[in-house]
Amino acid sequence: MKFVLAPDSFKESMTAKEVADAMEKGIKKILPNAECIKVPMADGGEGTVQSLIDATSGELVKEKVIGPLGNEIEASFGILGDGKTAVIEMASASGLHLVKKEARNPLITTTYGTGMLIKAALDKGADHILIGIGGSATNDGGAGMIQALGAKLLDKNGKDISFGGGALSNLAKIDLSCIDPRLQNLKIEVACDVNNPLVGENGASHVFGPQKGASLEMVRILDRNLDNYANVIKESLGKDIAKVPGAGAAGGLGAGLMAFLDAELKRGVDLVIQATDLEEKMKGADYVFTGEGSIDFQTICGKTPYGVAVSAKKFSIPVIAFAGKIGDNVEVLYNSAIDSIIGILPEAVDLETALKEGIKNMERSVENIVRILAL
Repeated sequence: MKFVLAPDSFKESMTAKEVADAMEKGIKKILPNAECIKVPMADGGEGTVQSLIDATSGELVKEKVIGPLGNEIEASFGILGDGKTAVIEMASASGLHLVKKEARNPLITTTYGTGMLIKAALDKGADHILIGIGGSATNDGGAGMIQALGAKLLDKNGKDISFGGGALSNLAKIDLSCIDPRLQNLKIEVACDVNNPLVGENGASHVFGPQKGASLEMVRILDRNLDNYANVIKESLGKDIAKVPGAGAAGGLGAGLMAFLDAELKRGVDLVIQATDLEEKMKGADYVFTGEGSIDFQTICGKTPYGVAVSAKKFSIPVIAFAGKIGDNVEVLYNSAIDSIIGILPEAVDLETALKEGIKNMERSVENIVRILAL
């Protein structure tokens, strides 16, 4: 029998690779000659770099960059097994978790470090970059990112504007004459699962600004500044990105990536499926096992287990998903792509114990299911 094991991580418990390894052990206890194809997965959020490195035998690269508050930090990105594709989580360089709660201020936080990671990936020979843009501390529209890559963002006096969403009110002109020439041959795909525009009531500042430390007055300032940013981009580059779905992702980084780097925004899980060549590996499989820490009705909105199951259904392969927690209304998943959802906890335990014993519980649960399959 052939099994494809394509789980996401179980946050704070197991990486996607550890989940896949535990699944394999459970299978092999019952079917020692089974073929197990392990494909660690992610949906573009936290853990995507590690999953794609594990799935493609790539390498992790550490880099000193400018953090969201302008201080030097250590961030990382991945070079996949092909040696030409890089994967970046913007949160590694510009994430909200890097800023203490009392210091959060999107008027000054910058995506400069994310641009530095893109440059470092180019230095490593990448000609294709996948970027996950969740978890940002920023609201600068990707201005810092493109500054790190050589662009000049100038005020009316021809001076460089400073970092942060607050400085965008001073932007009057964009000069790309000194931008890194390697960007011309670079393909960028962005893992983006939100459709918010750059500006307006549903835009980056109003929807995501408060969680980054913005007061109501700051939200109004940031939105006005992003509107100016969009207008200058339209005048300088001929691109109208203010209302494009996804432009407001990561404090407008989606807009910056589209405007300056011709990036394409896609669902995160679809990018990972493509990068891991998952569907080719599924061909001829008897079963696909997937899963993540919690599965509920929201899983259908682009989460890993659903994306994996949709791919498996192209080949009419049964899909079994495993979860630490099974939430409400999972029936929508049964009606679409997943055939069975299995909770891995053997008894009622506290969260700390559940996280600690994840590997053991996964192995046992898979073993029990495979005993049934082998009847």
